[in-house]
Amino acid sequence: MGGLLVVGDVVTDVVARHGAPVAAGTDTEADIVVRPGGSGANTAAWAAHLGTDTRLLARAGFDTGAWHVTELTRAGVRPHVRVDDDHPTAVVIAMVDPSGERTFLTNRGAGGRIGPDDWDDTLLDGVTRLHVSGYTLFAPPGLELVRVAIAAALSRGVSVSVDPASTGFLRGFGVERFLAETSAAAVVVPNRDEALLLTGEGDAEAAAAALSDRYPLAAVKLGDGGALLAHGGRVLHRAPAVTAVSVDSTGAGDAFAAGFLTGLISGSSTASALEAGCSAGAEAVTRLGGRPIFSARSYVLP
Repeated sequence: MGGLLVVGDVVTDVVARHGAPVAAGTDTEADIVVRPGGSGANTAAWAAHLGTDTRLLARAGFDTGAWHVTELTRAGVRPHVRVDDDHPTAVVIAMVDPSGERTFLTNRGAGGRIGPDDWDDTLLDGVTRLHVSGYTLFAPPGLELVRVAIAAALSRGVSVSVDPASTGFLRGFGVERFLAETSAAAVVVPNRDEALLLTGEGDAEAAAAALSDRYPLAAVKLGDGGALLAHGGRVLHRAPAVTAVSVDSTGAGDAFAAGFLTGLISGSSTASALEAGCSAGAEAVTRLGGRPIFSARSYVLP
């Protein structure tokens, strides 16, 4: 089975799960934990957890960089993470409501400075798929890195996939610009809202079909509605969601991407890969944070 290279973000997640609406101007009780995160890093950790030889290209900061590298290694990922001496690691505050839905406050930190100088063609040795977290595109150096990485992957016959990552950043970056910059990708893995934004369609099935006119495969994540897979302008597969008690949906989409890509890398059918993505996403929502959990002590900051 070939390897997976993820180009993306490493983030310190501060996850606050509150049982009542957040009260402005005063205190609201919450369970608060600190977890290693980042869409790209989460996808890499889940892919390694699922048995794929996985490496991650990212940039962390001087404050928690060593911790992140340790946690990625513990998760089975081969980290290629430059520690920025002048900037802290990206931080996301995720506020999780009783339904498991989350709202993010984001500081991109060192992650917004990753660029083409971080690239080395040897990162693709033994790799059959390159997966790009959309967050990487949303700062100029990261966009240049993505261009270099995709060109290098295509020159080696390595398939490319992309996760659009965020409707807010997509709007700022520009939908048509995003579609143009990622046009060489063979697979796109958006959630429902991202798929609707990228296509202008009014429902998920139409959006999945429209995306598969631009990318050979479109796997659209629907949360508790499962997932859709489209190819050649039509929906081919619908996978139901796997029943799970939702604690925190942070990282569920990243886990889905890992399960889906791991299925494709292992030679599974596209239908089986879609189901594997749903299974991984369901496992992810049963715990706080966006990574597979190995031990409580592994999440103690040094």
